[in-house]
Amino acid sequence: MGKRKRPINFDGKRLFFSIQEVADHFAVNVSLLRFWEEEFENINPKKTKGGTRQYTKEDVMEIAIVYRLVKEKKLTLEGARQALRSNKSFEDIRIKTLSRLSDLKNELIELEKEFESLHQHQKYSNKTSKD
Repeated sequence: MGKRKRPINFDGKRLFFSIQEVADHFAVNVSLLRFWEEEFENINPKKTKGGTRQYTKEDVMEIAIVYRLVKEKKLTLEGARQALRSNKSFEDIRIKTLSRLSDLKNELIELEKEFESLHQHQKYSNKTSKD
């Protein structure tokens, strides 16, 4: 049984994420992220003086593109590099669109919860005013 994904919450005010958080986001080992960093020039997290990797949201989006090409589309590393060179803008737009759709879905879920809460409150208020 494989690792389970633990999505990063990008809604917070954090600017950087650890390599473990990013690995958990994609359900991969940290060694794979280090390997991809060597293989793909678009993956380039900031490093502290001590060498600790600090990933931004943009870094995670770059990894998402590579992840999709290698893990989901099953391209070889060379095939993924070629796809990045030729279709970078298309993949980038696709990943950003999917991310925005996910954000919108979460916003709609929150609105639905608020609506239900208001509806329940209104139902309760109407019952007590009739009594």
